[in-house]
Amino acid sequence: MSLANTRADFAFTGRAAHAAAAPHLGRSALDAVELMNVGVNYMREHMPSDARVHYALLDTGGIAPNVVQAYARVRYSIRAIDLPGMLDLVERVHKIAQGAALMTETSVEMRIVSAVSNTVGNTPLEHALHSVMEELGPPPFDDADRDFARKICATLSQQEIASVYRAIGQPKTDTPLADFLTPLDSPRKPMIGSTDIGDVSWVVPTVQAHAPTVAIGTPFHTWQVVAQGKMPAAHKAMVHVAKAMAATGMAAITDPSLIAAAKADLVERTRDTPYVSPLAESVEPPLDMSRS
Repeated sequence: MSLANTRADFAFTGRAAHAAAAPHLGRSALDAVELMNVGVNYMREHMPSDARVHYALLDTGGIAPNVVQAYARVRYSIRAIDLPGMLDLVERVHKIAQGAALMTETSVEMRIVSAVSNTVGNTPLEHALHSVMEELGPPPFDDADRDFARKICATLSQQEIASVYRAIGQPKTDTPLADFLTPLDSPRKPMIGSTDIGDVSWVVPTVQAHAPTVAIGTPFHTWQVVAQGKMPAAHKAMVHVAKAMAATGMAAITDPSLIAAAKADLVERTRDTPYVSPLAESVEPPLDMSRS
């Protein structure tokens, strides 16, 4: 499962002034960004533990410290385990931005840059996919694949490697590549990332397969991921999971009862939570997911 995610820019506009000669005339947009960041940091103590909020400074208003910065912009990535929780968190972050603007006598504009929904699971399709993957067995890794993966593992901490096994609810082994299939009933934590397949899963029965394209414990957004991207093991795993996806699609096409069960499962999962586009408040037209 993946998290719902919104990326929003908060652009503050103030008034430039000479920081030494006339500081009282200035209204600092950079101060507003800093106060917003402080406010969000305090909010983190009072939000769900499975939510995530990150930020990046896009424009600090210039490089001259003797000028009161008239413009500054910060981008926030706001994640939560489901759409309602994310939309609530976005509203809270927006209020903090408005408070920062009030404190600094600046103005703020929020613009949604992108947004995706959390992924809605589907039990019938998950069972069908898992059955196919049991029949296929693990990817055809060889000794050369494992030797390279061990070299990658040597650059990782034991904590990083152990975290993977905790996430999938499996005991730790010495294998550098995941040559095993995680049981469907294993206790799992939700993925901390986000994906645009989440929006599709709210309107169309959806199932995902995860392939072992990197050594166990490899953290995302690192040089280790890049180093493994073109290695044979990664390609073997991708081809392997593509076969599983194709076979699952064939099972659905040839078994109308599977499609009916998948549709019924989606209706049941979304019955009490109608789909709301996470781009609803965007300055851009929201996506029409009803046609997906």
